[in-house]
Amino acid sequence: MVRALDGVDLSIDPGERVAITGPTGCGKSTLLSILALLEYPDEGELLLGGRAAASIAPAEAWRVQHLGVIFQFHHLLPHLTAEENVMLPLIGRGLARKEVRRRSHEMLDAIGLGHRAGFLITKLSGGERQLTAVARALIGEPDLILADEPTGSVDSKTGERILSLLVGEELTRTATVVLVTHDAQVAARADRQVSMLDGRVFSPLAAEQAVATARGAEDADQTT
Repeated sequence: MVRALDGVDLSIDPGERVAITGPTGCGKSTLLSILALLEYPDEGELLLGGRAAASIAPAEAWRVQHLGVIFQFHHLLPHLTAEENVMLPLIGRGLARKEVRRRSHEMLDAIGLGHRAGFLITKLSGGERQLTAVARALIGEPDLILADEPTGSVDSKTGERILSLLVGEELTRTATVVLVTHDAQVAARADRQVSMLDGRVFSPLAAEQAVATARGAEDADQTT
């Protein structure tokens, strides 16, 4: 049996910005899925805001109220405008549609895309689409923001804008941010860095030592 996560022991303080790094297949995406209550651990316990994840039901209602997610490739609805995509997290909160639209436009203004609010997603550039995805994640003022390689598919200028939105307090205020990235410069902007390897969590230095030890063992096997 393959363990996607193996004995993970990780505590994140409210309002902390944490960057998670590690090679492809090390368990980063699985960890994000568990934090988003899309999957549940087979063993151990997950606490969100001091509350056991197993007691949070329905999970979808919790996600609507408390969670914002930013994907590497935006996952926007192409048949909707930028403004309509950003409105989606507020649908179902009991707000008047006029108020939801106003907040959506204000959020797009705040990230510099107010002039593109009425454009279909298919008419936006790649960077504009990813910024729209950031706006969608932030509009509900979530307690927890999960970002999976949010700067990995955009140019450096857009990447810097996204990063400043996530690790600063311009729009995220007191939100806790968990940022998965392969970029060491991006990770360095977080309050704390955590490295993953083979489903386990290490400090960056401990991860490097673990890799070196594994490589040494492989070299020894090849010479015997």
